[in-house]
Amino acid sequence: MTATERLYIYDTTLRDGQQTQGVTFSLEDKNRISNLLDNLGVDYIEGGWPGANPTDSDFFDQKNSFINAKLVAFGMTKRFGRSAENDEVLSEIVNSRTSVVCLVGKSHEFHVKQALGISLEENMELIVSSISYLKSLGKEVHFDAEHFFDGFLSDPQYSTRIVQEALKAGAKWVILCDTNGGCMPDQIYSTVQELSKAGLDTNKLGIHAHNDTENAVANSLAAVQAGVRQVQGTINGLGERCGNANLMSLIPSFFLKKDFSDKFELSIKRENLKNLTQCSRLLDEILNRKPNKHLPYVGASAFSHKGGMHVSAVQKDPK
Repeated sequence: MTATERLYIYDTTLRDGQQTQGVTFSLEDKNRISNLLDNLGVDYIEGGWPGANPTDSDFFDQKNSFINAKLVAFGMTKRFGRSAENDEVLSEIVNSRTSVVCLVGKSHEFHVKQALGISLEENMELIVSSISYLKSLGKEVHFDAEHFFDGFLSDPQYSTRIVQEALKAGAKWVILCDTNGGCMPDQIYSTVQELSKAGLDTNKLGIHAHNDTENAVANSLAAVQAGVRQVQGTINGLGERCGNANLMSLIPSFFLKKDFSDKFELSIKRENLKNLTQCSRLLDEILNRKPNKHLPYVGASAFSHKGGMHVSAVQKDPK
């Protein structure tokens, strides 16, 4: 069977991964990691938040020479009471000069009311006007719908409307975020299916899963099976609290598991799978961490047995 659908891989190691306690990347670190990811063949590299710190600003100020990946500048929607044209945060994103930007905004009514202290319609205006403004400047806009799955449980109509209006405003992708990392795979799957039944084009949706119940990889796979076509994650699952979806596990699964390999193609070449271990080890080296030899696919012990009946069977037939 020839794969007919495209999956897009979005790496956020340099932004969301940097939210990890004790992790701070230097400019050299960011260059080493991003060049390795570009050579691997990922579609998008989120370089950081321009203006958030000097290193991120320096990273976007330099000229990158990526061959395969698009560099993404991350930021938030405009603040309440400001126009999109006069918002400092959006200005930093525009000044980063990247062709692709990713904005984060609230999609859970609880967070809109409690964290932002504004009305649901006022929050909608922040999202729509920010996306429309950046789209008018010729940017490819991604929108991270923060706390989406929790919001869908609380008020499915409002959370669905957020996605609809973001796409209508010009977002190329809307990313459904399990920000708290508390969802189960069946919940992820059923929610994406509900969006499809509501008439949303799931080919324009992505998944951003956190790992607080150690389901980030499973949740990402469930989202793809339900219809999303962009997958976000980090090298080794790096990220705040319990981490993000681990791209070092997801990418091989897309190639080696027939439910995915028969249906999807990636911009990553199959022969580049051998470079995943290099990506994993480079991050450990930069963070001065001992590699976890038990990591799936890339760990030194991933395909090893200590002894006994498993080794006996492998000796008889490696299959």
